Amino acid sequence: MSTDATTYPTLQEAARAKKSSTATATDAPAPLSDHALARQAADGDTAAFEQLYTRHNRRVYALCLRMTGNVSEAEDLSQEAFIQLFRKIGSFRGESAFTTWLHRLTVNQVLMHFRKKGVRLEHTTDDGEVPVQIVKGTENHLRMPVVDRIGLEKAIAKLPPGYRTVFLLHDVEGHEHEEIAKILGCSVGTSKSQLHKGRMKLRTLLKQQKFSFR
Repeated sequence: MSTDATTYPTLQEAARAKKSSTATATDAPAPLSDHALARQAADGDTAAFEQLYTRHNRRVYALCLRMTGNVSEAEDLSQEAFIQLFRKIGSFRGESAFTTWLHRLTVNQVLMHFRKKGVRLEHTTDDGEVPVQIVKGTENHLRMPVVDRIGLEKAIAKLPPGYRTVFLLHDVEGHEHEEIAKILGCSVGTSKSQLHKGRMKLRTLLKQQKFSFR
């Protein structure tokens, strides 16, 4: 076939079309957002729910492990959290980030577990202010050296459940005392007291482990 001035533009267009179709065929589709997957899962799409599980199961397990300090309990509770997620995903309205919503669901699951085991917070009055003292060097645990961070995680696991729960919610997860009080169903003063006692206990445990935080 001759390629005169008449046919050349047509050949160029064909080449561009072929290149475009090849690129479209090889480009992977962008992953769906958590919100989109949640909406599909709420409509009965099990594949969408499986994607949410794959995307978030490690984070949920890590939170359960931190709060319980027990591998077996963390495994059971993380599975229970996703069972609850499967049941309640239709109530997710997207008013907050999906990760925030799942976090609250997981925390509530762990707290229910604590209640069944009879774990109780020590109560105090709202006017019983306690000094805010952060264990030196642990202000941002994610920026700590790995060895020190491992030591901190081990010490946290040894805290009494009540102390550990408030410490994790406040110092690790970043919740304010007012939020913690609502989550735990206690007074703000109790939350502050538990945090203070938890930090003091943690300081003692860290000294026993002979970890120096820089």
